[in-house]
Amino acid sequence: MVSELTPAQHSFRAAMASLSAAVNIVTTNGPRGEAGVTVSAVSSVTDSPPTLLVCVNRSSYTHDVFQHNRHVAINVLASDQEEIAWHFAGRTGLSFEERFALPIWDRDHNGVPLLKEAAARVSGTIVDETSRGSHSVFFVEVDAAESRDDRGGLAYFQRNFHALSVA
Repeated sequence: MVSELTPAQHSFRAAMASLSAAVNIVTTNGPRGEAGVTVSAVSSVTDSPPTLLVCVNRSSYTHDVFQHNRHVAINVLASDQEEIAWHFAGRTGLSFEERFALPIWDRDHNGVPLLKEAAARVSGTIVDETSRGSHSVFFVEVDAAESRDDRGGLAYFQRNFHALSVA
């Protein structure tokens, strides 16, 4: 049963629609298999040691896969990668197997999928987590990071994707 939103939840969601965010595909591979999900809740925490946080809904199938596998990659999408964002948001009907069969992936040393043409790719290990409301916050200690200056970015703002060009 889906509950109705309270007025506070409704106004919070409306306000957060104005918080622009990078679009990312977070991927994993390990004992529980390959999985990935589109997320906008990724943030740098510190560079000593290099650490990111990633927020994932606990009701998502990928949540428990990430939690068990521990090795993840954060693929920061480029401006022309909206279609892959929709695939990993579960909006196109492609299975995980079909998504990872697309010829757009490399793998890191743990076998975690890395998007070939991403604006940036970060591999790491979940070293800590906490829960708040419906989501878990995973703290990812970074093993490797790379970025490309020739790729624009993909942002999420007002419940739509927006391409950002390179200045």
